[in-house]
Amino acid sequence: MRVILDTNVFISGVFFSGPPSKILEAWKNRAIKLVISPSIFEEYRRVAGELSKQFPSVEISSILELVAINADMVPDTTLPTPVCTDSDDDKFLACAVTAKARIVCSGDKALLNTSGYRNIQVLTPTVFWKNHMKES
Repeated sequence: MRVILDTNVFISGVFFSGPPSKILEAWKNRAIKLVISPSIFEEYRRVAGELSKQFPSVEISSILELVAINADMVPDTTLPTPVCTDSDDDKFLACAVTAKARIVCSGDKALLNTSGYRNIQVLTPTVFWKNHMKES
């Protein structure tokens, strides 16, 4: 299963526990495929760098390196017209369209409100985990 993680889910999974952390662990264990674009990866890197100043004990460079090596990278594309009320979030939907992925995992209300666009489900981490992953 190919999944796009919004930056808030990725960052929460790296720095905190809970469903986002479980989702990243499932990716590390190859239970799911993480799909990114260059602009998504850059946003992960930028936000993680900012947050790592508050949490210097978290080794962010190793997880970013793992993402760079093991995530499926698709080219940056744009949607024909804006879909999300926060146009910066359209990159996650565009990535899903390009990758032919059917799931974007996000806690962002603006992005959640776009669920159904081109048959892409936008699910919270909790809903994604409950509906698509086995609790172990």
